[in-house]
Amino acid sequence: MTNVLKTVDITKQFAAHKALDKVSIDVPENSIYGLLGPNGAGKTTFLRIINQIFAPDEGEIFLEGRKLVPADIYKIGYLPEERGLYKKMKVGEQALYLAQLKGLTRHDALQRLKTWFRKFEIEAWWNRRVEELSKGMQQKVQFLITVIHEPPLLIFDEPFSGFDPINVNLLKEEIFELKKKGSTIIFSTHNMASVEELCDHIALINNSRKILEGKVWEIKNTYKTNSFEVHYAGYDGNPQSFLQGDFKVIEYTTVNEHYRVKIQLPKDKSSNDLIGQLLPMVTIHSINEIIPGMNEIFIRTVTEKQPDNSGPTI
Repeated sequence: MTNVLKTVDITKQFAAHKALDKVSIDVPENSIYGLLGPNGAGKTTFLRIINQIFAPDEGEIFLEGRKLVPADIYKIGYLPEERGLYKKMKVGEQALYLAQLKGLTRHDALQRLKTWFRKFEIEAWWNRRVEELSKGMQQKVQFLITVIHEPPLLIFDEPFSGFDPINVNLLKEEIFELKKKGSTIIFSTHNMASVEELCDHIALINNSRKILEGKVWEIKNTYKTNSFEVHYAGYDGNPQSFLQGDFKVIEYTTVNEHYRVKIQLPKDKSSNDLIGQLLPMVTIHSINEIIPGMNEIFIRTVTEKQPDNSGPTI
C-alpha cells in the first residue's frame, strides 16, 4: 500500500522543552490514521509541522512520495483544535472567502458550499454572523470549510470536541464518506471509542516520542493475553478448584446461579483446551476471547514506556 504521508525523524525544540524527538510515521493511502497521546505529548506540534505552520529542527516530510513543498498546502485540509472564525463576518461570506483561499474559483466554491450547507441542514445560517452561532454550529462550519477543496489528505485535531452525540455521529459518517471517496485522514483524539470505531492505523506519541504504531487489529492481537470470558451454569464455586495446569482464574462473579469467569490460559493452550477442562463440570453458555480495547492498550503502553527523565513537553 502506498503511503500518502511519511515523516522521518521529526524533531522540534522550544527553548528548554523538546516537543518532538525523532518522530517517524507512515500514513497509508485511503486510510483513517489515529494520532494518540496524552496532553502535552507533542501531537499538535507534530500536526502543525505537517501543515508547515512550524518548521522542524530536524527531519523530513514526504507527501505522495516526494518532499513536502509550500504549494502542498492546497493538498491538505487542516481543522485545528483551536477553532477560529471571524466573529463579525457572515457565515456564507466567510466560508466563500476561505474556500477561495484554498484554490477554488468563486463559482466552484459557491456550488460546493451550497451542497454542504444543504447536507448539514444549515442553509438558514448563510446570512447570520458567526458570533450568533453556538460553538457546535461554528465547528460544523469549520469542518465543511476544511474539506471543501477535496484535498487528498485531511487532518483533524480533536474533531469531536464540543459536539453532542448526534453531531459526533454526523461527523463520523462524513469521515467514512470522505474515505470512501479516496481521502486519507489523520485525526488526533483522546476518545478511544472513536479510535476503535474509525481507525485503520494508529500511532501513539508520549513524551515527544512515538512509542507505538501499526494497524489497529495487529496491535490488539499483540496485546492479547490468551484470556477468555466464560458464562456458565451448573457448578457452584470458583472453577479454579478443578482447573489443571497453569489455567488461572483472574475474575469470578456470580448472579442468580449464573456464573461468569475470566481465565488466562498458558501460552501453549487454546480455547479448545479450556473447554475440555470445563465441560465435565459446567454447562457453558458462551465463551469469548478477551481482546484488549485501545483505552487499555493506551494506558498500558504509556505506563510501561515512561522514560526515567521525562521533562515537560509542548
